[in-house]
Amino acid sequence: MSKVIAITGAARGIGFATARALKAKGATVVIGDIDEEAAKEAGDRLGVQAFTVDVTSRESFEAFLGKAETGGLDVLVNNAGIMPIGPVTAESDADARRCMDINVHGVMLGTKLALDRMLPRGHGHVINIASIAGVLPTPGLALYNASKAAVIAFTEATRLEVQERGVHVSAVLPTFTNTDLIAGTRSPKGQKNAEPEDIAAAVVALVGRPRAQVTVPAKLAAQIRLGGLFPDRLKQAIARRYGLDKIFLEYDTDARKSYDARIRT
Repeated sequence: MSKVIAITGAARGIGFATARALKAKGATVVIGDIDEEAAKEAGDRLGVQAFTVDVTSRESFEAFLGKAETGGLDVLVNNAGIMPIGPVTAESDADARRCMDINVHGVMLGTKLALDRMLPRGHGHVINIASIAGVLPTPGLALYNASKAAVIAFTEATRLEVQERGVHVSAVLPTFTNTDLIAGTRSPKGQKNAEPEDIAAAVVALVGRPRAQVTVPAKLAAQIRLGGLFPDRLKQAIARRYGLDKIFLEYDTDARKSYDARIRT
């Protein structure tokens, strides 16, 4: 895979696993993260170039892509994101703005900057990491639900706009994944969480064979479509059955304290 691929939010979790998987396939990978120390450490571990990037800043994002662009940027993976949880009335205005700034405006900005480079060349691929949370609203997850729904809609509209110009735009919708984002929460009853490597494998496959949207695990896509046909009362009963009505309202605040502090820095 002789592609130049830039990944945001890659110091840990899904971004780190994706960088490792793509490098293993022969891609030239450049990673970015707002945490300078963590980015450098991740870059050293992976043996790739690593830079600081604030995805909410045009200047910072532009500089990051400029450093990544050696011979032309083939793929941008917009992975950076945060997940505040809890009752919607308890979420601060600052949390709401930061969630939307990073998860939505960061993706929009990265996509636009990448397209500025890719469209004149007539090739390239933007991959936006969304979430099944974008299609399955859940109590205690309102801010994150809203942000990922926006990412899905933005990605699809952009894909349709540029599809005849040689550039692909895709969305990846992971399920609950074992990263810091779900610290202090429990898994839905009877469900096994995905691992970052599962999402990374989906991204690798998507780079090799572009598609509009990929759900991880793949079987969830059909279940989500079918669930959309159910009446509201049945949907809520199913949510209660799997504990989805309480997961993000009743969680271990101590176990989540470190992550909450980091995303608000």
